[in-house]
Parts: sequence; structure tokens; C-alpha cells
Amino acid sequence: MPSSSLVRVACIQMEPRFGDTSANVEHSLGLIAKAADKGATLIVLPELANTGYVFETREEAFALAESIPDGPTCRAWAGIAAERGLHIVAGITEREGASLYNSAVVIGPQGHIGTYRKMHLWGNENLFFEPGNNGFPVFHTAIGRIGVAICYDGWFPETYRLQALQGADIVCVPTNWVPIPGQAQGREAMANILAMAAAHSNSLYIACADRIGTERGQPFEGQSLIVSHTGWPAAGPASRTGEEIVSAEIDLGAARRDRNWNAFNQVLRDRRTDVYAEMLGSDIPRGWY
Repeated sequence: MPSSSLVRVACIQMEPRFGDTSANVEHSLGLIAKAADKGATLIVLPELANTGYVFETREEAFALAESIPDGPTCRAWAGIAAERGLHIVAGITEREGASLYNSAVVIGPQGHIGTYRKMHLWGNENLFFEPGNNGFPVFHTAIGRIGVAICYDGWFPETYRLQALQGADIVCVPTNWVPIPGQAQGREAMANILAMAAAHSNSLYIACADRIGTERGQPFEGQSLIVSHTGWPAAGPASRTGEEIVSAEIDLGAARRDRNWNAFNQVLRDRRTDVYAEMLGSDIPRGWY
């Protein structure tokens, strides 16, 4: 009997055009439809997929930002999610009152499920955005327990550990990876290595959707991938330069079933909580893991 937790995940690697929100959203809808045609039911889009990334002023970012969930971008993504029975995790420039956030929305067939705001801001993001203020939520959906991280969040082991401890099956990562100093020519993105390590050490799936292209002089890395709970890629990495849909059928239930590595070891239960705080000093309630 096939597992009831089989899900086809697709990471959409695309090139947003800075400032052309309507065209970016329309382009994303076409790629989402292609992924759905191939059987995907959980689809991940890049960081700030609706606006582009390299803002020059806060005023520019504010003018392009939208409210969640009633802005036009969220409405468009919710429309195709309802039409095709999809779950979508997508990066968006969010405005709430006078505050701006680098956010990701989680949308299901019935509409907006939740929002994650990037906790660890990178570079000039600190000039425009507020750091996330809603922790590391895990969204319980019809297809499984979904966590979210955005780009630089992936450099912090706590990001994945706290979501695993809340029972996440998969962490979806809208991202805009850039080259890392010291990276050898042709070497895989450092982010790929970090995602593989985090998936293995927490026994959860990680799905990373990166962008491509060069925007206002900033190149991006591509190399989107889906990592199994074993730590090995289930699909990808994609190329550095092309728009692609990276897709894999995964068994979300295996992320929890297979945490018992042998008769003695379970990666989360083996933690020495007599030496350090079980939830890393946070007030996040522990989930089932």
C-alpha cells in the first residue's frame, strides 16, 4: 500500500524582475501551473519572489510591499491554490502599518494558513526590514507539518532544530542565495551543504527554492534543491543560471518514522537536555517528535 503521506514537492527556480510585481506574480502563476501539471501539491517559490530583492531605499521597498493576506499577490497565489488544490510557500515583501518584513506566506486550498517573517536579516535588509517577531511557527496542514525559513536563517542551526522539536516534517526555504567568499569556482553553494547537514541532523525534509540572475549588480546562485530527511538530495541541485522546476515525491511521514537510527539512537531524543535547555531557552512549546 502506498503511504498516505506521499507528497510531490516542487521548488520553482525563477528570475524575478525588480519592481515589476504584476509581471513577477503572473510569471510565478505560470510556473506553479506547470509544477501542478506534473503532480506537485506543495510548491515553494523564492525569497521576495513578487518584488525582487535589491532595494536601494526604504521608500522603494515600502512602495512595493503589500499587506498579507489581502494584497494582490496573496490573492493571486490563493486563487491558483484553490483552483489546483495546492499548498504554496512563497517569499513576499510585507507591509504591516509602517513596518516592513521579509516574509513568506503559507497558502492552502482554503486560503492563507500563516505567515513567517525572516528572523535573521542579511546585509542591507537591515536598512529596510524589521526582524521577524513571530518566532519559528510550524503550520499543521492537511498534507503535513510545514516549517519555514528564509535564506540566511539557514546559517543558524537553531532555525531547523526548533522546528524539528515542534514536529515539523518539512521546512520550506524561499531563498536568494549569493556567492560566499572563498567559494571555489564550480563548487556547490555553501547553502546546499548547510541544508543537507540540517536535514540529516534533525531528520526532516528541506525544500529550497532559489532565484537566478543578476539584479542591480548582485548575482544569485541558483542551485535549488530538495533534501531528504536522510541528508541526501532527493532532487537537484538545479543549475546556477536557468529557470527550472526541481521536483520530488517524498514521504513526509518518514521524517518522523526514521528518526530511530538504530536500537540505541534517535537524533532528537539523544540530546543532552540535562546540560542545555530542551527548547534552547525559547518559550516555544515542544511538539511531538
